[in-house]
Amino acid sequence: MANPLRTFASLYSTTLLTVLAGGLLTTYLGLRLSVMHVPQLWIGGMMSAYYVGLVAGSKIGHRLIAQVGHIRAFVASAGIVAASALGHALVDELAVWLLLRLIVGMGMMCQYMVLESWLNEQAESSQRGTVFASYMIVSYFGLILGQGAISLYPELGLEPLLLIAICFALCIVPISLTRRIHPAPLVPAPLKIAHYWRKAPQALTTIAIGSMIVGSFYGLAPAYASNLGLPPEKVATYMTATILAGLLAQWPMGKLSDIMSRSRLIRINCVLLGILALGIALTPYHPTLSLVMTFLFGILGFTFYPLATALANSRVEQSERVGLSATILLTFGLGASIGPLIASTLMQWLGNSMLYGFMSACTLILFLRLRYVHSQQKAETNVTQDYIMATGDLVSSPLAAALDPRVDVESVQEQMTPTPSDDEDDLGADALEDNDTDNEQQLTFEFDANPEPTFVETESESQEESDLDAVKTA
Repeated sequence: MANPLRTFASLYSTTLLTVLAGGLLTTYLGLRLSVMHVPQLWIGGMMSAYYVGLVAGSKIGHRLIAQVGHIRAFVASAGIVAASALGHALVDELAVWLLLRLIVGMGMMCQYMVLESWLNEQAESSQRGTVFASYMIVSYFGLILGQGAISLYPELGLEPLLLIAICFALCIVPISLTRRIHPAPLVPAPLKIAHYWRKAPQALTTIAIGSMIVGSFYGLAPAYASNLGLPPEKVATYMTATILAGLLAQWPMGKLSDIMSRSRLIRINCVLLGILALGIALTPYHPTLSLVMTFLFGILGFTFYPLATALANSRVEQSERVGLSATILLTFGLGASIGPLIASTLMQWLGNSMLYGFMSACTLILFLRLRYVHSQQKAETNVTQDYIMATGDLVSSPLAAALDPRVDVESVQEQMTPTPSDDEDDLGADALEDNDTDNEQQLTFEFDANPEPTFVETESESQEESDLDAVKTA
């Protein structure tokens, strides 16, 4: 059996460079805006715009891939994102920066969709778990390297933007030169928000409020640390420690979630994170203590998402998990868009420490909501091996469900294989003309009440028979 790391080396290399550039851009903008003494509300708005772009890009990306193919869609998106990153060096207008962040979000979501659909198409059923876990580990390392790269340029000049553009340019190379077969186009996952909220209210509530916490951290923690007087290299260490803790916590948290009730584990996690966040908000900065506390924050904060996703998947049938993934993406994106706006407003009004004060308040609201829902809901049925690794941030698309080893491959193909009507809608007039040309060379079928099919001749076939008769007569 081939090693997935070797089999998908080109796709993993592309993923590493893409996530590295995206993480570096997020941290750079947070620090840069803080140095420029921009109001905190603008910093929160930048992060919110990015998550809005990610959600919008899930729809736009599908249409782009359907029209031009996977490699062309990826190259176009990478070029747009690289140009948008460099645009921050040309224009100082904050409204333009807000628009650029929105475009970056849409472009990166399209890139994630290309990578995940490609991996899903060519991953063997027996290796899906390894392929998915490898993809998430590569994404984690990309985030960590992105945070560490900012320490190379403490002056926060143009160099980080140039490095970001270089990474987005280089991420095109492995996927362009791959000799692997291109995947077939996929359609968007079915979206039934109300249905899934009724079936998994605790899980989706956790994702909604947990995403507000995670979105606020990624968007505002660099500015928070900078406002404490930390130089960029110390800010990079602060962020890296948090993300590394999230990576290290995945396996033990997964084992723990197989032993005890996940809803109870989420509530315990919620209480501990609330106390910890309040402690960070009230404790004066100390180099060693702050690193320890943010490390613990990463363990608790970055495991909300995988715990809630595992709980949600245990509440639905196999055939519903693709649609559930799309609902989770939308819920996470909306929560991550709202959280930084609220947190940045509180930071601007009440001080820097309100970032963690807001997170602590979120955990209190989440705990009370979970207690109420749990008292109204039927007992939880725990399913072992239902927990999978997740980064805690949106570095995946709705198509990630297709890679999920918990999802039945046949149900994925059934839900996400385009129907003829989908092809006609998505491929446009040119594709319709090609289909018409192909159809002229084939027989079409009409089914009526009889079990036997009736063959219907096309105009081209009728003409061919007439010409044949004329030849015979001659």
